Amino acid sequence: MEEQSSRSKFSGKIGFVLAAAGSAVGLGNLWRFPYLAAKYGGGIFLLVYIILAVTFGFALMTAEVALGRKTGLSVSGAFKKLNKKWAFLGYISASVPIIILPYYSVIGGWVTKYIETYFTGQGTAAAGADYFGGFISQTWQPIFWFGIFVLITALIVFFGVEKGIERVSKFMMPILVILSIGIAIFVITRPGSSAGLKYYLIPDFSKFSSTTILAAIGQLFYSMSLAMGIMITYGSYMKKDVDLEKSVHQIEYFDTGFALIAGLMIVPGVAVYSGVENLDSSGPALMFQVLPQVFDNMPMGHLIGGLFFILVLFAALTSSISLMETVVSIFQDKLKISRRLLVVLVTIGTFAIGLLSSLGFGPLSFIEPLGAGTSLLDFFDFISNSVIMPIVALFTCIFVGYVIKTKAISDEVKISSKFHWEKLFVVMVKYIAPIGLVAILISSVLNSLGIAKI
Repeated sequence: MEEQSSRSKFSGKIGFVLAAAGSAVGLGNLWRFPYLAAKYGGGIFLLVYIILAVTFGFALMTAEVALGRKTGLSVSGAFKKLNKKWAFLGYISASVPIIILPYYSVIGGWVTKYIETYFTGQGTAAAGADYFGGFISQTWQPIFWFGIFVLITALIVFFGVEKGIERVSKFMMPILVILSIGIAIFVITRPGSSAGLKYYLIPDFSKFSSTTILAAIGQLFYSMSLAMGIMITYGSYMKKDVDLEKSVHQIEYFDTGFALIAGLMIVPGVAVYSGVENLDSSGPALMFQVLPQVFDNMPMGHLIGGLFFILVLFAALTSSISLMETVVSIFQDKLKISRRLLVVLVTIGTFAIGLLSSLGFGPLSFIEPLGAGTSLLDFFDFISNSVIMPIVALFTCIFVGYVIKTKAISDEVKISSKFHWEKLFVVMVKYIAPIGLVAILISSVLNSLGIAKI
């Protein structure tokens, strides 16, 4: 197996935090988080998500980053190196980014198309009720833009960790923050935004239910890049002198803060231009169907719309980069062949598999694997996000808590700093998280049709 000493490294703490935060901040924040918050009660969803992020999210991310740094291997080899009997968990984890990357790239293609739409003066057309549906139901247009997105991702990964991923993340993340804050300020200062702000920020406990928790934990996996091997892979690129615990806190704060800002961009905007009564029914198309209406009513809205979708593209790329890097790293550790050849092969595979999700809204729309109204993209999202990822998280907790013991992780964290939240980490990993994950997994499977539409 490839040893840590010969492995590529992030240049330091800033490089690691920005790259890992770039992985966490993506379509999960800008596309998925706002529509889930709108659908599942606004403020109460936000409260549940924040509690989960600083407890469960912290514990699992700490475990994954430490496992990567301790072994110096990607997810396919990390578990095996520590205990050969648990090699299976590495392979299960490895399947998650392999499943997610193709359909994620399809959505990234939609974002790329909307940039072209706005910068060719078609912003008013994009605000039409049938524009988005008409686009994704075509055959070749979505495939073309999906291919462009995959190629951009591949070119960045092609140049490696420090020259590719780290350099691009350092450039992208500050732009993400600046653009998102500017748009959020514009939206929340519009007349009529107060109803949306109230819905989004003030918890209404009457709207709390088990599905609120299910939606929040599913979003946590998706948004923070947990249980899919990414944080183990990035941890394997982390130098021993980098403060691991502090880095994890910074990543989760950055991710949660960005999700909060994304909600401020979108939820009050929907309330202003579509009415607060439509907040819980907009669904996954909210960003692509409702926001163009928002931009069409803004002064300089077409320019703002173009900038917004550039922002979304940057966010999508930082995550697709980490997904592809994880897949490449998995095969690199196993096959020992040229990294650049692997990037080419993974790119071809991503495009081939992603065709199913792209065509699932057009020529293959008759295939409804999870029931009426569901698509092939819904199916891949459900299998990865609601089934495999909770299983990976559950077994990771068991592995850390009872096989290698939490002390192994604590010792790795303490190489670079004190472990201030060690007690919370131990309690979460050994007791609270496993019980919660079993309940979540059972509920998600029993309610598979409903969860698949989250």
